[in-house]
Amino acid sequence: MRLKAPLIALALCAAALPAWAQEPAAFAEAKIAAGKAMFESGCHRCHAPNAKDPSYGPALTGIVGRQAGSFEGYEYSEALGGAPFVWTPAALKAWMEDNQHFLPGTKMRHVGITDTAVQDFIIAYLRTL
Repeated sequence: MRLKAPLIALALCAAALPAWAQEPAAFAEAKIAAGKAMFESGCHRCHAPNAKDPSYGPALTGIVGRQAGSFEGYEYSEALGGAPFVWTPAALKAWMEDNQHFLPGTKMRHVGITDTAVQDFIIAYLRTL
């Protein structure tokens, strides 16, 4: 029982570290590779990973941290074109889980990626674009 306080302190210190310091490089690379494979098996049907390739939906180059509805040259729905948020990891997770509930009136059909690990892998890959 004496170890409880030091373990809690260690956990709090680890939580305060930036994400790159908490994850070994090999795990981060594997996470990105898994996210790429998941992206290619589902998301790539409609989204290109870069602006050079044509796609049905907007390209996802620079999506993490980008203003919603701002990809140049894509004709967004009224709902997404005027959306007042930035694509943060939390917003992307909510979108992947239930985009129709997150922002009603969008053109994208509901895909429903509810597994948070899958969401994390895809976001890890999207951060590289």
